[in-house]
Amino acid sequence: MLLLNAVVLSVIVMLALSLARVHVVISLFVASVVAGLVAGMGITGTMVAFQTGLAGGAKIALSYALLGAFAMAVAHSGLPTLLARAIVNRMRNADAASSARVARGAKWGIVGGVLVMGVMSQNLIPIHIAFIPLLIPPLIGVMNELKMDRRMIACAITFGIVTAYMFFPIGFGRIFLHDILYKNINDAGMDVSSVNPMAAMAIPAASMAIGCAIALFFSYRKPRTYEQRDSSFASSEDKPIDMKKVWAAVAALVVCFVIQTVLTRMDSEADPLLVGSLVGLCMMLFMRVVPWQQADDVFSGGMKMMSLIGLIMITAQGYASVLNESGQIKPLVDGTAALFNGSKVLAAIIMLLVGLVITMGIGSSFSTLPIISAIYVPLCLTLGFSPMATVAIIGTAGALGDAGSPASDSTLGPTAGLNVDGQHDHMRDTVIPTFLHYNVPLLIGGWVAAMVL
Repeated sequence: MLLLNAVVLSVIVMLALSLARVHVVISLFVASVVAGLVAGMGITGTMVAFQTGLAGGAKIALSYALLGAFAMAVAHSGLPTLLARAIVNRMRNADAASSARVARGAKWGIVGGVLVMGVMSQNLIPIHIAFIPLLIPPLIGVMNELKMDRRMIACAITFGIVTAYMFFPIGFGRIFLHDILYKNINDAGMDVSSVNPMAAMAIPAASMAIGCAIALFFSYRKPRTYEQRDSSFASSEDKPIDMKKVWAAVAALVVCFVIQTVLTRMDSEADPLLVGSLVGLCMMLFMRVVPWQQADDVFSGGMKMMSLIGLIMITAQGYASVLNESGQIKPLVDGTAALFNGSKVLAAIIMLLVGLVITMGIGSSFSTLPIISAIYVPLCLTLGFSPMATVAIIGTAGALGDAGSPASDSTLGPTAGLNVDGQHDHMRDTVIPTFLHYNVPLLIGGWVAAMVL
């Protein structure tokens, strides 16, 4: 029975514990133990697989920690303060008649800027979630004054990140669509070289856009009040700004982004996020943006901000390792074939649901595609799905769950930036909103694409 599958049971346990406000790290660990024991691995085998997977997350955690330190150094330079003060001063200096219009413009300017930056972070400036700790924390005070619902910002960020790589074949999108999706489909026996990825993924991407519009203009448009709390990124109105430090920070940012862009396009084995953040930090130190005597406090504060996301990503790697070693993913996919009964309508929705479960557990759509492609391609060939429909089904099945998984960096990134003052809950304010507004439309969009392409 599919419900007794170790992968399904462990994902249910992980989500139930997370919703019950058990820490995500504990939830992932308990889910790993459940998966291992149900799969017959025993406690020793489960722990060995879990520990082996932890090593895969060490580089990610270090990259995010250095990114947090770099973000704190940029904040120390006064660059984000200039932006925040400009917005606040514009609102305060406006007369009564135009203050509402200015506030409305500032609100939608922030939302639009965050959304555009999320899209560009996957292709034109392929830095992934690196922009979040640099852009979001300094704007928290402004968003509080505007009474912006942070769930709106979380949905905007996640939309930009996920939709960009699943639709545009540039940057991370090229890796997702060409290097992983197309390669695995071709290896499994179907030629999709003539299929335009943007045409195949247009309907699923449009469904994401509809979900984003609902989140921005209906679900979270109403004002929401937050406390104005002090944080390491909070700016003082009276604190003078040294423009030399500001320009030095701009130079460090440019160099950091250039390095990450070049390394990403070179397909270098060196981690672009790690190298770019490290070089940026060194530049900030040598240009005295951060005084030597304050370096420890500034960098430790930044690393603390990103330490949680790093710890969760390490644990998620351990959980993914247990799921892979359990041998239960293939039976889960194979077991669904018996439910098809030759029906393309039923087959499409079940394949999408299985992809959702696997990605919710692993936390990465990039890691899900190789797992499901080898099984889904023969099924699609047998059932008579066209190559374009096959690309849409497998691409959507892989992307499903990335938005809405507690262990995905597409949700962990927004939480890390929005929770800088402790008023943004990961599960209730990021995971649940993104799951509802993106996974539900994606299921519908992926099924429609499978039927019409």
